[in-house]
Amino acid sequence: MSRGNPDNLRAAAAAKSAAAKTRAEQGLRDMIRRGDPITFRGLAHAAGVSLDFLYRNLEIRRRVEQLRDQQRGTPPTTRSQQVGPDQPSSVVRTLTAQLADLKRRHRDEVIALKQALEAAHGENLELRRRLGPRGTGSAPDS
Repeated sequence: MSRGNPDNLRAAAAAKSAAAKTRAEQGLRDMIRRGDPITFRGLAHAAGVSLDFLYRNLEIRRRVEQLRDQQRGTPPTTRSQQVGPDQPSSVVRTLTAQLADLKRRHRDEVIALKQALEAAHGENLELRRRLGPRGTGSAPDS
């Protein structure tokens, strides 16, 4: 059983990737010319390429990010402006705050439920005392 020629497969994959890159570059030019918002999703749709391809291709990815930042009027992010590895990002801070809030609400709910359970046990005990001893075989008086 033949598995094909690996060199031919590599050449075909390279040609396919080059064609996708050409389509993405042309898609970017068209989006700029029309004044469309530059987004990865919009480019993927316009160029007929996958989002994964756009994110994996560093050259195209940087170009999209640069054009998107220009459209937003924000300066492009540089390495020195990015969060360091020992500093939590805003996403981590937000999620940590949400988790702390959920824990606090959970504790409050558990306390409220324990109090309600204690009250129910108290009511249950009081009702049992009113009914008197069970097992005598007679029905309680009305």
